Amino acid sequence: MNRNALLLVSRLLFAVLFVPSGFQALSSIAATINYFVGLGLPLPTLAAWGTGLFELIAGLLILIGFQTRIVALLLAAFCVAAGFIGHYGQGAGDATLAFLHQQMLMKDIAIAGGFLALAMAGAGAWSADGRGSV
Repeated sequence: MNRNALLLVSRLLFAVLFVPSGFQALSSIAATINYFVGLGLPLPTLAAWGTGLFELIAGLLILIGFQTRIVALLLAAFCVAAGFIGHYGQGAGDATLAFLHQQMLMKDIAIAGGFLALAMAGAGAWSADGRGSV
């Protein structure tokens, strides 16, 4: 498959994860705030709005391929931080829930790896970053 086509598919798959997640966080902001309260985060309202906006905007930027290298690095850091904040050590007392959280943490770390690869490769020619290149 063509390099630019693979980079486009990669960006689309990342966007499918982050755009709806950001939209959901913002459209159900009370539930998002309650989730952050449950995690014990300081300023849960600010964290909820910030997270939702970041996921939505960063996901859209990845989708169109604008400032892809920078946004991919930010999303890689976000994934690692979100994984450890939201999943590390969660589910104590329930083996199934603890296993689920461990898997979610590993998924977040793997997604961060994908973003690092995208940061290195760039968005490709079929993107806002690559317009005019072949």
